[in-house]
Amino acid sequence: MADIVRADAAAFGNGKSPLANAIVEESGIRVGEERRRGRGAGLNPTGRFEPITRDVFDDGWGAIEELPPFKTEVQVEKPRTIITRNDSPDISFDRSINPYRGCEHGCIYCFARPTHSYMGLSPGLDFESKLFAKPDAARLLERELGKEGYQPRTIAIGTNTDPYQPIEREYRIMREVLEVLEACGHPVGIVTKSALVVRDIDILSRMAERGLAKVALSVTTLDRRLARTMEPRASTPTKRLEAMKALNEAGVPASVMIGPVIPGLNDSEIERILDSARAAGAREAGYVLLRLPLEVAPIFKDWLLRHYPDRYRHVMSLIRSMRDGKDYDSEWGKRMKGTGPYAWQIGRRFELAAKRLGLNLEKRTLRTDLFVAPEKAGKQLMLL
Repeated sequence: MADIVRADAAAFGNGKSPLANAIVEESGIRVGEERRRGRGAGLNPTGRFEPITRDVFDDGWGAIEELPPFKTEVQVEKPRTIITRNDSPDISFDRSINPYRGCEHGCIYCFARPTHSYMGLSPGLDFESKLFAKPDAARLLERELGKEGYQPRTIAIGTNTDPYQPIEREYRIMREVLEVLEACGHPVGIVTKSALVVRDIDILSRMAERGLAKVALSVTTLDRRLARTMEPRASTPTKRLEAMKALNEAGVPASVMIGPVIPGLNDSEIERILDSARAAGAREAGYVLLRLPLEVAPIFKDWLLRHYPDRYRHVMSLIRSMRDGKDYDSEWGKRMKGTGPYAWQIGRRFELAAKRLGLNLEKRTLRTDLFVAPEKAGKQLMLL
């Protein structure tokens, strides 16, 4: 079997691999390495809602036309609301904010990739290179927090795409959102893979002092090579741990999220990641099992075969053993942790390591009693 996979890997680039061709048939257009340098996905399949599917092939009339490299393009999005609500029973928040659509980090496993199909774009390279920014986010947030009857609960940011991805350096939307939340005394929980979060340590430390803020740094591996291929434009693992330490030293509770755990690829690092996070001051930790919904499955499999062909069949076999024989099971209660013996083993290893390190002894709950609704524009002032 190993020889078969090696043969697949050798033939991958010239289109003669049966396994590679099956993945491309399942997902769509493969993009040349030079054109996608520095990106995660190797495919750019047509969005699932599009009436026409496009593919690239050699018709025998000579070399295919050279195309330019993928460059990051940002469009301004003008949403009518900014707080997204959910009633999912297996997550800890009921509202969130996404300052951006798409994510330049290019994490190959990102479960948010299929959302780009709603924009008529590909969940592959388009998701990483054709981004949408919402510069009105802070204004919309202030308006929504000021609505009569609004009941404060923790707003989660970074649960879909990363609010501190590279374009945040220019747009600064996340910082403006934090300024509104601080002024209103509203609690916020942030998840990020970016060391850019320390830029806002001044606001976050003030909010944390009042019990209004906490941050989770997502650390999937300590292996720089694996991180570079799997999360090509995210901060290095070392930078994330340094950010975690800086936040904790500033009084901002910064925990670690091992998300996702990929069996046969990074699950061996669970204990090392928790050790490193504990040394960086973390007191809480969590993990999520790899999720491969919709177009994410073929995009991930294509990446896995290109970078780790010798592990391809083993990794996919383990994934399916935890998903009832499928690439993914979206059932609530199962999608985050999986089922079966291997999923159980991952859970017990995580729990034992966390217990040994004194993690998760208590969960920090953010305050909601400090909330003060923003003043509505044009409201008549009281007479002295």
